[in-house]
Amino acid sequence: MTRLMTSAAAFALLAGGAWAADPLTLQLKWVTQAQFAGYYVAKDKGFYGDENLDVTIRPGGPDIAPTQVLAGGGADVTVEWMPAALAAREKGLPIVNIAQPFKASGMMLTCLKESGITDPKTDFKGKTLGVWFFGNEFPFLSWMNHLGLKTDGGPEGVTVLKQGFNVDPLLQKQAACISTMTYNEYGQVLDAGLKPEDLVTFKYEDQGVATLEDGLYTLEDKLKDPAMEDKLVRFVRASMKGWKYAEEHPEEAAQIVLDNDETGAQTEAHQVRMMQEVAKLTAGSNGALDPADAERTVETLLSGGSDPVISKKPEGAWTSAITDKALK
Repeated sequence: MTRLMTSAAAFALLAGGAWAADPLTLQLKWVTQAQFAGYYVAKDKGFYGDENLDVTIRPGGPDIAPTQVLAGGGADVTVEWMPAALAAREKGLPIVNIAQPFKASGMMLTCLKESGITDPKTDFKGKTLGVWFFGNEFPFLSWMNHLGLKTDGGPEGVTVLKQGFNVDPLLQKQAACISTMTYNEYGQVLDAGLKPEDLVTFKYEDQGVATLEDGLYTLEDKLKDPAMEDKLVRFVRASMKGWKYAEEHPEEAAQIVLDNDETGAQTEAHQVRMMQEVAKLTAGSNGALDPADAERTVETLLSGGSDPVISKKPEGAWTSAITDKALK
């Protein structure tokens, strides 16, 4: 009897192990917010579970560098902007883009209308511009090079204010323009009391210097492991299902994000607005990276003048191997 019970218990353990979901860890670029709604929706709606995946989503923050987390083995996949990823790759980190949920860039400069800025080609000179760093400065620096403006604070260039992750420099008039995302900080400026007619905005997309944002990245060695490659295929497929659901149900997606925000810092109104704006950036993407978009990003980064973001065209920096299988 004891032997029978022992055998039954062993069989149950083996069966349970055979059906255990495959673990995968995703590192976000920033804190829990609708910018990453597709992943939270995929987890909440069971899309990952349908692919036999147990996905852990780790929020980012000002002290977290996604590429470093990936390099240190703290995540299997990370959400990152291509400029930061390519800069890290050139420095020796074998990071690879495996999918691109965001088709368009949400980055822009938001300026006070009273500053007199109407045309970047003529009106930025001599002005103070707020810029995010930690890898987010690369598109800005390339843009300034396109305009022939130095960023050393001289009279013939611009003064760069290292901007925190808030909109205070604009509200306090410390800068004529600040960095904003269409789906986040621009709304914060409006919430602070300024009106659209008080502002002038310049989208990187419209200026021809947009670079790819919020792609999914992993390391080369993971792509060489057939078991991990299979997990990544299932992860991308479920994630894109989550993104498309979020696009179609912005209010529900925003609520799912709020349910996962352990800080309690987010508000429903802000997250719904963010999701509606993010949906404009993911619209038209099935997750596959458009090589033309990647090449445009590379060309933008190479044109950094005497201090380009990258010094040569990368090789092997993106692959369609995962999305080719995921989108079948």
